[in-house]
Amino acid sequence: METVKNAANYVGDTVQQGMSGASKEANKSVAKDSDASLGTRASAAKDAIGDKADETSSSASASVNKEAAKH
Repeated sequence: METVKNAANYVGDTVQQGMSGASKEANKSVAKDSDASLGTRASAAKDAIGDKADETSSSASASVNKEAAKH
């Protein structure tokens, strides 16, 4: 039963990692957009950094759950 739980957590973490990556890329695009206001660009840059942290965290968690599901 624990293996099923770990597998489900792995899938959830992988989906979250993908969503954070997509959000990070969108925020990077806004941060680089010279037509956006300085405040908008700064906010997008800050959000991209947070998304990268979330992406990294989800990746680490997915790796742990993947390994746990194997055993």
